[in-house]
Amino acid sequence: MVEILLLLIKVIFIIVIYLFIFGVIRLIYLDIKSMNISKTNTMGFHPYFKLINQRDMLGFKVEENYTLDRSVTIGRQDKNDIVIKDPFISEIHAHVSVEGDMVYIKDLKSKNGVFVNGSRVDGDQRVLLQDGDIIKIGQVKFLFVAAGK
Repeated sequence: MVEILLLLIKVIFIIVIYLFIFGVIRLIYLDIKSMNISKTNTMGFHPYFKLINQRDMLGFKVEENYTLDRSVTIGRQDKNDIVIKDPFISEIHAHVSVEGDMVYIKDLKSKNGVFVNGSRVDGDQRVLLQDGDIIKIGQVKFLFVAAGK
């Protein structure tokens, strides 16, 4: 009787271990699947912004990656293409232009400005982004990754 009980406990323990391993693999799969970098450009990828900040340190929702497959506006208002509810971001804060392989960023007269590699973008100036540039908008820092990288 004791041997049957021990065998049953062993089988239950093995099932629990397999369920745990399955859960871990499932979480890894869902995490990889949630990355929204599309692979449709002729070079292999669209350019994108990758979040540098730790998301849990920010008091608002922000995605890990923002694909730049077209020109977009960034701001706090819901009508923007990229909405970030950071209190230091203006309602319509910045415009990112995608022109072929070139990506430009422009400050739209925001109060706190747009910074590329630590330098403030002047009001009427468009700055050409290079692979590896650091973009700071409000409290959020992004790494610019060019197409094909």
